[in-house]
Amino acid sequence: MSWYFIVLIVLAAFLFMEFMAWFTHKYVMHGFLWNLHKDHHIRDGRLFEWNDLFAVFFAAVSIIMLYFGVMAAYNFKFWIGVGIFLYGVAYFLFHDVYVHQRVKMFRNFSNRYLRATVKAHKEHHTPHTHENYGFLIAPIKYYKEEFFAKTQNSKLKTQNP
Repeated sequence: MSWYFIVLIVLAAFLFMEFMAWFTHKYVMHGFLWNLHKDHHIRDGRLFEWNDLFAVFFAAVSIIMLYFGVMAAYNFKFWIGVGIFLYGVAYFLFHDVYVHQRVKMFRNFSNRYLRATVKAHKEHHTPHTHENYGFLIAPIKYYKEEFFAKTQNSKLKTQNP
């Protein structure tokens, strides 16, 4: 299998996981398994939440794909498992570490993408909000607000020395 095909598989699995995370978050976590997810909407400093079981489930899917991929001489299943694993790492670092500070790191790290995505996620956590179910990709309006605000602010600074 060529390296560019491997990269394509890993990237496709990673991007598909954002869709799966959005779908699962909207229809499962905020649906019939709300009892496992609701403690995530209560920010009380706990190290572990019932909501973490969703991460365990997706980790198990990744491990299973990695296992069967290795058993099949590192075929496409292995690389799908790698993509799922990389999404899990990105999710953990962004959502749990950066946004919710469950691990106290990346406190002063910021850019327009992060600010827009964090804003969407924090709005999701406001009571009675039924939007913004993505994790690494927020609705486009948040990026427009952030990028437009920066452009406007920089224009104002250059016009008013």
